[in-house]
Amino acid sequence: MSTRVPPPLEFLTELRVMVETPIDVGPAPTGHRRIIPITGGSMTGPALSGTVLPGGADFQTLHSPELTELDARYVVEAEDGALIHVHNSALRYGSAADIARLNRGDAVDPDAIYFRCSLRFSTASEAWGWLNHVVAVGTGERYPDSVKIAVFIVR
Repeated sequence: MSTRVPPPLEFLTELRVMVETPIDVGPAPTGHRRIIPITGGSMTGPALSGTVLPGGADFQTLHSPELTELDARYVVEAEDGALIHVHNSALRYGSAADIARLNRGDAVDPDAIYFRCSLRFSTASEAWGWLNHVVAVGTGERYPDSVKIAVFIVR
């Protein structure tokens, strides 16, 4: 495969991550910090389905009124009981007004926000061990009580 040909993507799953009210740490010298607790959720897809377990969090840095960097870490439980750690790094970009509305917990049309992510997985499961060796990308949508992410394996 030529390095100038984009790699194909294969749909893996759709995550629905439930979130609580953000903990607003405030503006620090390195950016405005927020921590969003993850309370659970679901994942549904042709290759991977199961549950998002409570206990994770999304550590956010608001770099500007338009740009937020996200660093979410949580665990999903596949239908077979296997536990898979997810590390999701993302960028969310939109108008200052739309990002302010998202940060207040208001609904914003997902098409108005650029929300892209890169995911890495880690698991001790033999059946899902192949996830340890792949990179995934996704598109996200933020809702008042949840985040929806369509996840694709980069082949």
